[in-house]
Amino acid sequence: MKSLLLSIILLSTLFANEAEDIIKKVDKNMRGNNIYMKISMTIKSLRHERTIKMQTWAKGKKKSFVKITYPPRDKGITFLSLGNEMWQYIPRIERTIKIPPSMMLQNWMGSDISNDDMVKQSSIVDDYDAKVIKHDAKLVTIELIPHEDAAVVWGKIHSIIDTTHFTNTKDTFYDEDGYEVRTFKYENVKKFGKYYMPTKWTIKPSNKKNNRTTMILEDVSYDKSISEQYFNKSALKRFSH
Repeated sequence: MKSLLLSIILLSTLFANEAEDIIKKVDKNMRGNNIYMKISMTIKSLRHERTIKMQTWAKGKKKSFVKITYPPRDKGITFLSLGNEMWQYIPRIERTIKIPPSMMLQNWMGSDISNDDMVKQSSIVDDYDAKVIKHDAKLVTIELIPHEDAAVVWGKIHSIIDTTHFTNTKDTFYDEDGYEVRTFKYENVKKFGKYYMPTKWTIKPSNKKNNRTTMILEDVSYDKSISEQYFNKSALKRFSH
């Protein structure tokens, strides 16, 4: 009996270690040491469709800067994320706004991603326990359960990862009651230097069948010098032009 219990414990530890190793490799692919991207985002609903284009700069786990370049009425809107805090600058009213915690779950720029998604870039590695729940050839399904003290909104996440290059193929997000809230589907993996990144992301909310947000990564550049000037509040106005 003791031998059986020991085997179960050892297997659980091995699966946990495997899951953590996979998640860290995926995270490294998604982030590098720093990353610059040009992104085109198309937002569709039953009665509405629009496209937003943006540039993003990110360094490490805690710093990111986003600049909207299209459409003209939104051009120059900027966002700065530092740790768990986020600010927005709106050029037409020349005003910088700090996004309060009460607004973190609201949709970002009318899309199916949230303000919280824009801030919690390091959350998967830092705030969740990972375990393997399924192997299917090169595909591994990992269940992510938040730490008890983690300031996150999801009850759990199921992530299907292609271990050929350690890239996500699909993420499913659940609320605290175990109900599915949304899915992210990742396609068109490309190699950028030593990193691999899916260049098409499709986000679908589970309760709105006609809604979807599609993100196309038009340009990706890893590990090139990014000025620290992007990561202070003065950057919001300075780089909006």
